[in-house]
Amino acid sequence: MVLPLRLVTLAVGLALVVVVLGGWTRLNDAGLGCPDWPGCYGTWVLPGDHAELAMEHPEATIDLRKGWIEMIHRYAAGTLGLLILGLAAIGYRHRKRPGYPRVLSFGLLLLVMVQGIFGMWTVTLQLLPLVVTVHLLGGLATLMLLVLLRQRLVRLTTESVETRPHPWVKGMLAALFLQLALGGWTSTHYAGWACSDWLYCQRDQAVAYDFAAGFTPVLRIGPNYEGGLLPAEARAAIQVTHRLGAIMLFWVSMGATFVLWPVRRLRRALVGCWCLLLIQAGLGIANVIWLLPLGLAVAHHIGAVALLLMFLHLNAGARIAIREVHHGYLVTR
Repeated sequence: MVLPLRLVTLAVGLALVVVVLGGWTRLNDAGLGCPDWPGCYGTWVLPGDHAELAMEHPEATIDLRKGWIEMIHRYAAGTLGLLILGLAAIGYRHRKRPGYPRVLSFGLLLLVMVQGIFGMWTVTLQLLPLVVTVHLLGGLATLMLLVLLRQRLVRLTTESVETRPHPWVKGMLAALFLQLALGGWTSTHYAGWACSDWLYCQRDQAVAYDFAAGFTPVLRIGPNYEGGLLPAEARAAIQVTHRLGAIMLFWVSMGATFVLWPVRRLRRALVGCWCLLLIQAGLGIANVIWLLPLGLAVAHHIGAVALLLMFLHLNAGARIAIREVHHGYLVTR
């Protein structure tokens, strides 16, 4: 069990890098830095200057910096795919071992294949918002499943008893994933600039929010969606809904904290969750006030990923804690 545990640990670290690189690519407007897929301007390694590409692609506006940002993201994602393929092969090898998470291993391989398809569509459909949002959520789901696979392998190695996740922690994860989806939808529609005030959206004027246009999932295929094409009222509706999602996440987390706080071993994880929640709220407000500077926007993206990891850590701890309560150990501490 040493090899799969080491391999999945490496995959978790690389998945974290891939998700952060995806956000960096998005926030640098480099999603179309390469107009083709899987290569970039028909090559796997970009040349050192514009001259060669300009001669071969006179119709294109070439930005080597954006091209390299996109290609580095693809290199990392391709390497992660190979690691997940290795995990699936190990899962097949251990398919007859009781308790081995082979289904999770195979599911990860299927997910990363679908991710590759959505990565291609991101380029070929010119940043169609629904495709980009699903691609973002697929990357986060890949990271989440890799963390769960590692937790399962650790429990299998230590011969721990498998337990069901706590319903309140499941609620926190569901609320967080919904908020991540709203954040992705906000980003893909470039709605971060829709509101200039952190509390009212627009302090000096009423806003006619257009929720129908803002949350229409199917848009016309063909236009280039870089920069966003929705009217201001629709983008404002998207950002306000993202804020309401944050409030919902806070309320769910408060309920979970109230229920789980008596379990002493979970208190550190709960405090960690709340520290990250408050930091994320502060970063969100700062991004509105200072109109999404690149550093703050990247920090907000990284904070969302950190929240997901901390919630998964809480989930693992809650499983162990509940098992110990059932055995009568925890209540005596």
